Amino acid sequence: MSGDPASSATQKPGMKVPGLSVRDLTASIVVFLVAMPLCMGIAIASGVPPEKGLVTGIIGGIVVGMLAGSPLQVSGPAAGLAVIIFEFVRDHGLSALGPMLVVAGVIQFVAGVARLGGLFRAVSPAVVHGMLAGIGALIVAGQFHILFDAKPMSNGLANLSAMPGRVLGLNFSDAHSTEIALGLGLLTIAVMLGWEKLRPASLKLVPGALLGVVAATAVAASLGLEVARISVPESISAAFAMPGAGFFAPILANPAIATAAIAIAFIASAETLLSAAAVDRMHDGVRTDYNKELRAQGVGNLLCGLVGALPMTGVIVRSSANVQAGAQTRASAILHGVWILALVALLPWVLREVPMAALGGILVVTGWRLISLKHVRHLFENYGPVPAGIWAATFALVVTTDLLTGVLVGLGLSLIEVVPHLSRLKLGIEHGTASEGEARLVRLSGAATFLTLPRLTRALEDVPADKPVHLDLDSLAGLDHTSAEMLGEWLGRRRRAGLAASVSGREEMVRTFAHA
Repeated sequence: MSGDPASSATQKPGMKVPGLSVRDLTASIVVFLVAMPLCMGIAIASGVPPEKGLVTGIIGGIVVGMLAGSPLQVSGPAAGLAVIIFEFVRDHGLSALGPMLVVAGVIQFVAGVARLGGLFRAVSPAVVHGMLAGIGALIVAGQFHILFDAKPMSNGLANLSAMPGRVLGLNFSDAHSTEIALGLGLLTIAVMLGWEKLRPASLKLVPGALLGVVAATAVAASLGLEVARISVPESISAAFAMPGAGFFAPILANPAIATAAIAIAFIASAETLLSAAAVDRMHDGVRTDYNKELRAQGVGNLLCGLVGALPMTGVIVRSSANVQAGAQTRASAILHGVWILALVALLPWVLREVPMAALGGILVVTGWRLISLKHVRHLFENYGPVPAGIWAATFALVVTTDLLTGVLVGLGLSLIEVVPHLSRLKLGIEHGTASEGEARLVRLSGAATFLTLPRLTRALEDVPADKPVHLDLDSLAGLDHTSAEMLGEWLGRRRRAGLAASVSGREEMVRTFAHA
């Protein structure tokens, strides 16, 4: 959930055309090129037609881009929801997806109106990254079968157990569609990874995923290869399935659909707001308004439900591409949605030439990157075995049971970090002026845990952003890893802005923030 820092969002003179920054325009094209294969691939991984992902990308760009509380974040279909949507569509049918998503969107919007955005920031990073790693493993296992022009199995364990059979069943001496599709998928992966490793600096913004798809499509078309290709409707209107009579009947008939809506609302909100926090670390411009972002996501998911599309979240891969391409305002995210709409409306035949195995190759790489062992090493080395154990438990349960079970157990295990501080759960926060003169003093006492994180975050946001700061932890008796991560990010952001940010307290606490 991180990316390379981008240049400041400050606008430079002489870089504008009427009403639009040139940097926003060029960034929107980069994001569009990154988003196109991901929108279609995530739709296929979710068990729905590819145009459903494109519609979500259009709404996420144009509508949510206009309303977002995080101006540089890009919204669209997310790999993190692909597994749960695949299982939902398998169990309840595609017709139930729309009404479920409308309910999820309403829940998100109401949560934003109730100013609950900060609560999602209190979710343990160990739980979030364990969930994403588990989802990544399931995506790799499922999309592995797409590489062979075959359908994924009904669940993750079945996909994992069937993988050896796929490999052993290959016969390259008598290559048919299976072997040919695998070759195209591997070509996509090779071009994608090779380009990202060897590309010249002058072309660093050209996405490897796009080149991988172009290479596989060109080979399949030029040689007339008989492999499965994606299917998109002849007209843009057919991609938008407007609700009819009895739209909400599936929810009324099956309460489990409402439960799924709550799960989608929670997971999508947590992923969006954590992505927004990561985007804030990449630039020095406007900070995220979390409640506004939550309301925007709610509107977006409600609209996606009404037209039968996929759910959306704020997505870190497209967002980091947006920042790194020099985006300055929300115009870039909005325009990327316009470009997707234009392609689907004017050139649908181009999309119909893309082999399914090429999109499977992209999703295999995307899923593999979600399995970030670097994060669990970071947790273990900096905070000990408990957060690492929470990550491992969440990961294992997401893979072996289901997403909701893994997340709920992870949240429950997070309470282990609170147990040593049960007698002093109250967090004291004092503001003042440090002895250095203009430096602002923030003194914490009691215990800083994920239970008090929203209040702590609000207090830190009240500290002037243009003044040095001293964080006094002498009276702080306890600090869990969720609060420590947030404090480290806050201190690091100030230091990158060139402001002095010092810490005092017990040696182990000071050491934690030494390199923030």
